[in-house]
Amino acid sequence: MKTKKEDIPVTMEAPGTTMRALPGYGGMTVAFNELPAGTDFSPLLAGLPNNSCHCPHWGYVVEGALKLKYDDGTEETVTTGDVFYLPPGHTAIVEKDLKFIDFSPEKELNEVMGHIAKKMTEFSS
Repeated sequence: MKTKKEDIPVTMEAPGTTMRALPGYGGMTVAFNELPAGTDFSPLLAGLPNNSCHCPHWGYVVEGALKLKYDDGTEETVTTGDVFYLPPGHTAIVEKDLKFIDFSPEKELNEVMGHIAKKMTEFSS
């Protein structure tokens, strides 16, 4: 099973942002995301347990830098060429224009993305 990045459906688009996601990879969703520096996920995760993402992610940073903050207080930055695992209980800020691919369990990702969609509606009202 394979898919070209361009064939992954766009789920969100804004200036400097393109998010693509495709479920059906063995219970996982594959995503390819491009986000500008300064993107802060924290406001979008507010209201979830610990105000953080409860979905684990496995992925690879194609380009850029992402600062991660975990519920236990630790922080780390993933950058170009890094393979990563983000356990449940995290938020992030894009430090340098970012392109990354990740795989996430469909159920948990859908829960988080549903919450984010509601938050985005609130912010645009």
